[in-house]
Amino acid sequence: MPDTPVLYVLNGPNLNLLGVREPDIYGRETLDDIRVLCERAADGAAVVFRQTNHEGELIDWIHEARGKASAVVINPAGYGHTSVALLDALKTLGIPVVECHLSNPAARERFRHRSYVSPVAAGVVSGFGPFSYELAVKAALRLAQEQRAAAGRSV
Repeated sequence: MPDTPVLYVLNGPNLNLLGVREPDIYGRETLDDIRVLCERAADGAAVVFRQTNHEGELIDWIHEARGKASAVVINPAGYGHTSVALLDALKTLGIPVVECHLSNPAARERFRHRSYVSPVAAGVVSGFGPFSYELAVKAALRLAQEQRAAAGRSV
């Protein structure tokens, strides 16, 4: 891992439409607004911020993170409820994963109550709108710092 922590913030389908798609649920902030918020919250860590509507591309980025990232924040969007392949990819990571959602899936439709990401995530931040991302970034970087410190002690 590089000296400067690298945080991957990965976003799943339809999040490119933030600000216009169901603003009563997801808010009026755009994905670019959230990118800026994440970069500020990262406090000097490098942020790789990406969004895709394609499951395979999201999985490719997770594979890439295995060798480049200190931690991952992921808003899997709809794939969180459907993708075993996403779960399997996240299982390959030896770094902290924090699941993030703008809305609170547990307070929404029943099919949103199950997440295939949660079993491999260190934690889940949801329901706080864009502030969910800020909290998730801070948590992921803190966990990465703790993991790095523990690894240094065991060497």
